[in-house]
Amino acid sequence: MKKDFLSILDLSVEEAHELIDFSLKVKKGKVKEKTLDGKVLALIFEKPSLRTRVTFERAIYDLGGKPIYLSNNDIRLGQRESVKDVSRNLEKWVDGIVARVFAHSTLIEMAENVRIPVVNALSDLEHPCQIVGDYLTIFEKSGKTKVNLAFIGDGNNVANSLMLMTALLGGKFTIACPEGYEPNKNLYEKAIEISKTTGAKIEIVRDPKQAVKDADFIYTDVWASMGQEQEAEQRRQIFKNYKVDSELLKIAPSHVAVLHCLPAHRGEEITDEVLDGPHSIVLDQAENRLHSEKAILIKLFRNIY
Repeated sequence: MKKDFLSILDLSVEEAHELIDFSLKVKKGKVKEKTLDGKVLALIFEKPSLRTRVTFERAIYDLGGKPIYLSNNDIRLGQRESVKDVSRNLEKWVDGIVARVFAHSTLIEMAENVRIPVVNALSDLEHPCQIVGDYLTIFEKSGKTKVNLAFIGDGNNVANSLMLMTALLGGKFTIACPEGYEPNKNLYEKAIEISKTTGAKIEIVRDPKQAVKDADFIYTDVWASMGQEQEAEQRRQIFKNYKVDSELLKIAPSHVAVLHCLPAHRGEEITDEVLDGPHSIVLDQAENRLHSEKAILIKLFRNIY
């Protein structure tokens, strides 16, 4: 792996496969090392979080390190002080930065100004750590990483990273979304380019029924993410036909499993009966964030120290 993990594109095809396999070994307790012994990591969170904060803090503790949590009120990146100045100061005190930010450009600026690892814990463009945990869950449940994955809803940061990881792993990624809400165009083109080597298939369709008809896994996320609250009502109308409910599951194969990165807006993008039903693997998915983040930190810090 590179010094930083800002994007799924920081992984080669070989590294993507290896990271999923390594994450499972970490979960099974086959990797026992204190990679972060004596290390301190800053956790910068412009956006609040349950899963990302708890899993990263626990992962750092388990690997022998110590986290320092910094909320948006603590440092106000780019407002109280520039991203460059914050990053250069932190480099003098800590051994790595995990950042959950609004703008992906913030992560790039951080990484360009420090020699310590920077990890993308979420940006407006990608959510790579989430997706490593998701594919650990897929691998655990199906025994393979080359699967048919249908994403229903907005082509957001989660969809972007899922698309890229599927391209690397050689599976099929189909997103059903309204016109104008596709994944990032640049990342889509990169996914298509990667697919020419791996044999993956990347599709954009409008009909959720078409997307799920041969799906091994169905994935959905909220229609309006943090920072899009003013668009929430408009998006409810635009996405009203993109709900994952029991009727949609009837069209999918009987073995289909349902994923959601959480938090969910129950009754909007997903119904209670699906989220809490027998096809749902969202809690396993949430648990696996811990193991995959440990794997990412081990890989990064093995290379640096």
